Amino acid sequence: MAPVLAAALLAACGGSDSPPAATAPQMRLSITATEDVAGTYGSVGAYEKLTGTLRGEVDPADPRNAVIQDLQLAPVNARGMVEYSADFVMLKPKDMARASGVLRYDAPNRGNILTQPNPAATPGDAVYFERGYVMLYSAWQGDVPKSTPARLTVTVPVARNQDGSTITGPYRTELVPTAAVPAMALPGGVFNGTMIPYEPASLDNTQPGYSLTRRRNETDAREPVPAGQWKFATCDAAANPFPGTPSPASVCLQGGFDPQYLYELVYVAKDPKVMGVGLAALRDTVSFFRSAAADADGRANPVAGRIQSTLGQGTSQSGNAMKTFLHLGFNQSLRGGKVFDGMFAHVAARQTHINTRFAVPGGGGGLRTDHTAFGQTAPRGLDKDYRDEVSGRQGGVMKRCAATDTCPKFFLGLSGTEFWQLQGSPVLTDANGLRDLAQPANARIYYYASTQHGGTGGTESISYAPTRNVYPAGTVVHFTDTFRALFIALEDWVVRGTEPPASQVPKVADGTLVPPAKLVYPAMRGLTWNVGGTPTVIPAFDYLARYNGFSLLDFGPQYVPQDESGIATLQPPRALGRDYAILVPQVDPSTGLARAGIQSVEARAPLGTSIEFNYVATPGITDLSNLTGSFIPFHKTRTARLAAGDARPSLEERYGTQAGYVAAVTQAADALVAGRLLLRRDADALVAKARASSVLP
Repeated sequence: MAPVLAAALLAACGGSDSPPAATAPQMRLSITATEDVAGTYGSVGAYEKLTGTLRGEVDPADPRNAVIQDLQLAPVNARGMVEYSADFVMLKPKDMARASGVLRYDAPNRGNILTQPNPAATPGDAVYFERGYVMLYSAWQGDVPKSTPARLTVTVPVARNQDGSTITGPYRTELVPTAAVPAMALPGGVFNGTMIPYEPASLDNTQPGYSLTRRRNETDAREPVPAGQWKFATCDAAANPFPGTPSPASVCLQGGFDPQYLYELVYVAKDPKVMGVGLAALRDTVSFFRSAAADADGRANPVAGRIQSTLGQGTSQSGNAMKTFLHLGFNQSLRGGKVFDGMFAHVAARQTHINTRFAVPGGGGGLRTDHTAFGQTAPRGLDKDYRDEVSGRQGGVMKRCAATDTCPKFFLGLSGTEFWQLQGSPVLTDANGLRDLAQPANARIYYYASTQHGGTGGTESISYAPTRNVYPAGTVVHFTDTFRALFIALEDWVVRGTEPPASQVPKVADGTLVPPAKLVYPAMRGLTWNVGGTPTVIPAFDYLARYNGFSLLDFGPQYVPQDESGIATLQPPRALGRDYAILVPQVDPSTGLARAGIQSVEARAPLGTSIEFNYVATPGITDLSNLTGSFIPFHKTRTARLAAGDARPSLEERYGTQAGYVAAVTQAADALVAGRLLLRRDADALVAKARASSVLP
């Protein structure tokens, strides 16, 4: 082997602290498409988009991989390595001499690139191009089908018993219909419906370990559905009625699935994927682009020698995955040092169910889906010395990285949904909700006040379907602009050592983080919303203090709850009778808006009350609507709101005139820019939008 190629191979496979090059994991790069990106961006100029695949290996003998469930049962190649293949997309300056040295990785959400900057649609996103980022998206989730060319997939192995036989075991999923249907596809759930399912070991549902139950609300008792009334099959009410055609990927129910019910399916599954290999693939992919000169065959890394800092980001499910990546020790690069220097877990209260046997990383963990099967057991606290008084377990998310000195500078962002539906408050308090936690010096937590889990915000984003949600759905207050400013602050912290804005969260100590029963909302009533051209009365707001509880669960003796790893042998899990405290942000009694956290322009100059939850409109269902907030506008005049009995100040009382509203928006935007919580260009856009509106005469 030529000396230059040997050196490149050594660099690609781990550096001086790795195994000898002959046995070190190898990576092979394939770039299948190169396209121009529209536009030019400041001094950086033009960008291009690379699409390709990295084929890599994981060494089952390396202790840095030992945490991966079932890795020892995965097939190996002739070199004794476990293989994977990961799709990626990269946006990079055409002239890498103009790149800033920052690589930003965005974790795909169920294989989809949700956060790819798009200056054409969102002009503020141009800031990332103008700053010379290399932007990388690579797959980490092993059950994503290649259903569209844009979907990124990682191929991970299937585990086998030592004798080569098929592995089987208990598996649980929820089938949550949104309409009356005769059959539902596996793996089921609101979030998992398009993922690749685990097939049942047998289609005979009369065997032990097979059951289907239903319940109207999450906490209701489960009603068994007799085995004779459901089958693993496809069916159609007219052409192919129950029992349908046998299928390992669908469940047919006699009489059909009723959207008023949650259905829980338990069966014996086969062929578990070694999903944790996806975390190793992420680790090694980012490390390759950060540091390698070339792949094992000498193909050049397209950004070789140009990356000095790496920032990782994930939103929602993929943000939970980034926390899991950190918690399980994967931020330690095989070549030494850190994979990510900075990490932003955005609207990500929990962790991702990726490292168990029969793992399903795409679960949502909401109140009406995947309630007991996702992100429940791993520690919420960040600090390495975090103690969980409910479970008695010790050690937080950063315990492993602290031991290897590979912790990144870390941002955690929380919307209101994370408190009400995704059990978010234990990251801020002790398990009993009695005291605020001190966060690590390398971490900041930001609560986006009065927001829901996603959405662009603004009154134009609000919809109202009275048969689905009790109140108009969505929140005018949003965090899109806040996230952009905070991401630049994370870059400044990592690259330049500039301290970011302090954490902004509700607290037990000052009464801004409280039990749900302690919230008192102002009267909100006497309003209508246009539905399909028809003025529709909005019901008077009735606060019912519903939220997603959090019980300590037992998945069986082979499960490792501290790491959310291992083998779950109890499905559904058994509640142990010990509950974590769930607290929520306190609201202002005059407006109903949250008191603490980062209050965006729409919260500082509000047009109504953005509420962080909504209620299901179906009679008999008392759960919250899934991941959805509410918006109840202010009355325009004092006379109108007094006549309706609405306690909140009207727009007229709050702003006086349209000019007064514009002045309030301007003042709010300027204050956020001064606090580094809003970029100047986004502030100017918000002021321009206010000027163009007709809030008041």
